[in-house]
Amino acid sequence: MQHPSHDTGDPVGRVVEDAVGRLLAAGDRPDDTRLWESVRATSGGGKLLRPRILIDAYDALAGAAPPEPRDVAVRVAAALELLHQAFLAHDDVIDGDETRRGRPNVVGLHAARARERGAGADRARGYGAAAGILAGDLALVAAVRAVALCGAAPATAERLLDAVDETLHLTADGELADVRLSLGPCADLDEVLRTAERKTAAYSFQLPLRAAVVLAGRDDLEPGVLRLGRALGLAFQLRDDLDGVFGDPEVTGKSNASDLREGKCTALVALARGTWAWGELDAVLGDRDAREPELRRARELLAACGARAAVETLAADLEAEALALGRDLGLGVLVERLAGTASHVTRAA
Repeated sequence: MQHPSHDTGDPVGRVVEDAVGRLLAAGDRPDDTRLWESVRATSGGGKLLRPRILIDAYDALAGAAPPEPRDVAVRVAAALELLHQAFLAHDDVIDGDETRRGRPNVVGLHAARARERGAGADRARGYGAAAGILAGDLALVAAVRAVALCGAAPATAERLLDAVDETLHLTADGELADVRLSLGPCADLDEVLRTAERKTAAYSFQLPLRAAVVLAGRDDLEPGVLRLGRALGLAFQLRDDLDGVFGDPEVTGKSNASDLREGKCTALVALARGTWAWGELDAVLGDRDAREPELRRARELLAACGARAAVETLAADLEAEALALGRDLGLGVLVERLAGTASHVTRAA
């Protein structure tokens, strides 16, 4: 069976592939092997965003004689990709999704296998969800183990593990808050942004930047990179929210209907509450049977009431803040690249 894989010419991708390969060859455990095969099948082709942030930041900050060599940074970067795969597997269970980027995810692959064996819809979904939870657990443990055994000095490894532990708590807090906000009514903008800071910024941006600072021996920059990671993470989430409503699925790789049908409490929705458009919008948001004409009207209302423009402005302001911080920290090139790829909608609209 052929699986998509990360570019083996890339050092981070190669280390991730090697790590999963070792786990696949660990012994005669057929169900465990299927779990890791599904992680590999669904992770291939990803952008390796978090590992690349770590490596690029390390390269920019390390200087001539960093306390930890680059191969250690590569191993930590690969661990962050395993952590990302763990979060994705769990997130898909939480959201009840069987696909990601147009392909079956861990849940979907196992649910399909159950259906092929004659299981009914409910049992197949349950089997898929169990696989998603277990695969996420295994990837999470593998990520923490990879950090602990990255080859760094003991004191450095301990600091890295502390950062991972703190990030796990923040991300769990943000993920559960995100689910709670979906219970309704939608929270105000401040709470939506606080949730995004914990759910997205903490592990996708702040953690790789913190790890780079530790490995490069630039402790003086930690407060600055935490501010930078927050700004980048919030901008990224806001752009993602815009893509989830206004984006072209062929370009973004994600649905532009699911957020509306789920009634997801995004910054767009938080800003639309209390405007003249809310009465009509509220009738569509959260309607899982909403058809394209209703969804199109919801998009029109979100634009007409000013919510779209306000989110675009906020995202642009956060990107400008990140660019200024990045230049001050010696990470200007990295931040320019990230800010330039964080949006599909607003630069194409």
